[in-house]
Amino acid sequence: MRLFGRKDADEEAGGPAEAIAGFWTWWQEARPRLDTLLGAGDAEEVEKLLTPAVAAIHPGLVYEVAPGKEAAHALVVTAAGDAELRSLAHRWAKAAPPPDLLWEFHPSRQANPMALEVTLDVGGYAFALDKLTLGLRVPRNQPRVDVAAYHPIFGELDDDTRMETTLLALDWLLGEDDVARWVGEITAVTFEPIDAVAAVHLPAVVADVASGYSEEEWVLMEGQTGTGAPLVATARHPLRPVDHPLFDQHIAITLPYAHRDESGLPVGDSLAALRDFEERLAARLLKLRDDAVLAAHLSAEGHRIIHVYADPTSEAAIHAKELIVGWEEGEPRVDVSADPAWTAVAPFLT
Repeated sequence: MRLFGRKDADEEAGGPAEAIAGFWTWWQEARPRLDTLLGAGDAEEVEKLLTPAVAAIHPGLVYEVAPGKEAAHALVVTAAGDAELRSLAHRWAKAAPPPDLLWEFHPSRQANPMALEVTLDVGGYAFALDKLTLGLRVPRNQPRVDVAAYHPIFGELDDDTRMETTLLALDWLLGEDDVARWVGEITAVTFEPIDAVAAVHLPAVVADVASGYSEEEWVLMEGQTGTGAPLVATARHPLRPVDHPLFDQHIAITLPYAHRDESGLPVGDSLAALRDFEERLAARLLKLRDDAVLAAHLSAEGHRIIHVYADPTSEAAIHAKELIVGWEEGEPRVDVSADPAWTAVAPFLT
């Protein structure tokens, strides 16, 4: 397997859609040459062809050519953990041609069923995954597994190399998306944890944790605004951008309410009106199930802010603007912006 990427290039030229279309036009022309080079085992020339083509989509993307699940080869173009680029990688894969016997395409690293048979050269040392052990901790009532990774060569490596190697190993064990979903704190340690287990057990532990979150849940939270006013929020749980990689449009619906208690929270007729609005919004979003999701809402100081994330090609923003027309308690508004990392709801992310 070959792994490449460019992180230090200038910003991409042109829009994402144009860059993606340009890549697939290039692919049609370059593929015969790539097939020949791979057949000859000439990885260096493959790199020379693919590196500038992927960088033209965005210089922060990373790619690898790996064995495919069904095809002979898989081309993976990934954001490599950069939430700002995840939707771009998924749009690249969505625009890909159908897989065939030779090629398939993925926007994130896939779990490798032969991972424990892989040995890499890392800084001149042999990194064999079958010698990787993990200290695993599942925080109470949290949908995640914290991982402390140990390998006999880690004492010979610098901190950055240890972490990069650990992240790559976890991607091969679980798949990159499941690492983002279920793995919390990651450390690469130079002494084996007392309760360490062989890395082969990680998928089973993660599957057990995931089984407890198969149903849609919402959590109620209380806090304070920056000015110290009481705040009440409700958020989807777990709430993770990786579950909705194409939803990089943030739609913030702000509804002022007239009836509030001494803390500034809605009561009486205002509370009923807010619930009615959200029911109508949920009904609209249900029709856009594959295009939008209600992420969270919060109430404080006489305003409720509802956070929706959507595919920008959907009509979610139009629906939101239509719904606020009938709001009678003050002047509502809808703000639409690009937010691929879901920074607007960062306090609620799992």
